[in-house]
Amino acid sequence: MKIMPKAEALYFTAPGQVEWREELLSEPGEGEVLVQTIYSTISAGSERLIYRGEAPKNLAADTTFTSLAGKLRFPLKYGYSVVGRVIALGKGVEESWQNRPVFVFHPHQTRFVVPVRELFPLPQGMDLKTALFFPNMETAINLVMDGRPLIGERVVIVGQGVVGLLTASLLSRFPLASLITLDPIPFRRRLSREFGAHCSLDPGEWEEKERLFSAREKDENSFGKSNPKDADLVFELSGNPQALNLALSLCGFTSRLVIGSWYGEKTVSVDLGGKFHRNRVQIISSQVSTVAPELQGRWSKSRRFTLAWQELEHLKPEGLIRHQFPYR
Repeated sequence: MKIMPKAEALYFTAPGQVEWREELLSEPGEGEVLVQTIYSTISAGSERLIYRGEAPKNLAADTTFTSLAGKLRFPLKYGYSVVGRVIALGKGVEESWQNRPVFVFHPHQTRFVVPVRELFPLPQGMDLKTALFFPNMETAINLVMDGRPLIGERVVIVGQGVVGLLTASLLSRFPLASLITLDPIPFRRRLSREFGAHCSLDPGEWEEKERLFSAREKDENSFGKSNPKDADLVFELSGNPQALNLALSLCGFTSRLVIGSWYGEKTVSVDLGGKFHRNRVQIISSQVSTVAPELQGRWSKSRRFTLAWQELEHLKPEGLIRHQFPYR
């Protein structure tokens, strides 16, 4: 039997603790390949919850990919954005996969064996660092699909991390009345404007809601029951459950609130009092693992994957990478 190289994998072992573990790799079997990792990105959202021990322990890590099987309890490997190169082929795998750059939903690991069906070949000529944003872009597309923005609507995004910024970039190409983003970090607000937001504010300024829309909308009598200082569509993407009440406060009559944040085991007291009740606000849970049932007649995961690659080629978000360091 062919001797395969060992691999090193990052394990989350307890709240605030990680360690490298050496793993023996088997030879790629039928329909499998060996991938050498080039880059692996850290998720500032879900991965931080796991690192802090705040993820639901009995929740499956993923229900689609073999490399993310098991529960979110210690010890575990986690991560879902790897760009690597195929360096060995199992029986029945086409030779064209050899040395091909690929994206894989896989935890942080120096090399690994994976079924060929779980590989995503990179578009011709795409920068490897651009490809790292594939899951983030798919999430942003899913959020926009769930929010269903309409022409002339007033939209607010709470949170301008990577997913928030990509969502803003997609929405900036819609004919919206206004696209406002909120984030406490100044350089994120600057990036948000570069990505197409009409205005980006510190959440502490939210009470001055006149600033949110007055610059773009002057006629307060043209919106019927809608208050021109309220949003038609709000996205809560901060990852902070305390931001949920802020998002609700921005919602206008019959507006939609799309919650893309994953709070893990963190809870919050939500104000569902008079304004929420009387305004008929619709709260939408958005999660990228599935396509919304009402869209599944025309949209599949595969179609959404294709769109994500196209949007990455259009945006080229690799400039968002702030730090880079060796695995060790």
